[in-house]
Formats: sequence, C-alpha cells, structure tokens
Amino acid sequence: MKLAEALVFRADSYKKIAQLKQRLERVVKVQEGETPAEDPQVLIAELENTLLEQTNWIRLINKTNAVTPFTTDMSIADALAERDRLMQQRKLLSDILEEASIRQDRFSRSEVRYERTIDVAAIQKKIDELSKSYRELDFRIQEMNWKTDLIED
Repeated sequence: MKLAEALVFRADSYKKIAQLKQRLERVVKVQEGETPAEDPQVLIAELENTLLEQTNWIRLINKTNAVTPFTTDMSIADALAERDRLMQQRKLLSDILEEASIRQDRFSRSEVRYERTIDVAAIQKKIDELSKSYRELDFRIQEMNWKTDLIED
C-alpha cells in the first residue's frame, strides 16, 4: 500500500468519526416513551473501533514519514514541518497585511488618523513568494506520497 492511500483512509476515518458523533447526538436523548432511531451502544462501539483504526493509520503514517528520505538531508516528516512553517508564516503576514489595509473613515478633523508602519507592497511580495514555495513543496510531498510504500509492522 502506498502512503497516499493510507492518508486517504486516515481522512475517511476523520469523516466517519464526525458522522458517528452527529448520529450519536441525535439519539442520546429522546422524548419519554420514544425509542431512538439507532441504538446508541452500537454507535459507541462503532465509534471506538473507528478511533482505533484511525490511531493505527496515524501511527503507520507517522512512522513512514519519519524514516522515509525526502531529500538527502530531510525526511518526509521534516518536509511536512517545513510546509507547515511556510503556511503559518504566510497566514501571519496575510493577517498583518489585512490589518494594515483596514481603512479608518474620519468624519471630522478632530478624529484620530492612522498611518501604516509597514511596506504593504514588500509584505505582499513576501506572501506571494511563500505561497509559491508552499505550492511547490506541497506538490513534491504529494508526489512522494504516491511513490512511497507504507511501512507496516
């Protein structure tokens, strides 16, 4: 099995857990004298099994990512951490840019006037560079996921 397939199964488990939670929420409480549409105990058992499956996928994926080389000096896990850093830095700069772009309308000369303290164009250029780096790294990670065999016990 390829790493990418395991990632799909892990994502499916997240969706199934969310669905089971919603189903449970609908049947844990009913009006007096009514019976629930589904047996809550059966749903709880299915939820527990799905959580175990999810944990297993996460463990196998993490193990594979930790030991599989991405480059000569970086594992897939390292590449994922770098991708997360790029995304976080881009988001932070984007939030700063958003704050600097908010216009303050003044209705009289006595109201406070705000001025930008950053170079908006330079920040936007940095955001664009980070976005490009993120996309390129993400593409390489996805490609590697389809080439890498999942390390199973």
